[in-house]
Amino acid sequence: MNEQQLVDQGYRKYSGEKIDVFFNANVCTHSAHCVTSNNEVFNLKNKPWINADAASADEVAKIVSGCPSGALQYIMR
Repeated sequence: MNEQQLVDQGYRKYSGEKIDVFFNANVCTHSAHCVTSNNEVFNLKNKPWINADAASADEVAKIVSGCPSGALQYIMR
């Protein structure tokens, strides 16, 4: 899926230097996979709550790929 398709489906973009992360709250089932996998990247206390540059792009992609609901998506830059 490309960026425009994700945005059209209600995903919000969180930009990083090497990876962009997209999140759709309407799809999220709150499994907490993201925040328990790396709370430097996914931290609900921070604004914005996703910091795509807080870990390597490969690590962020691995966490996003493990999202059970599909609420998280990514595009490598």
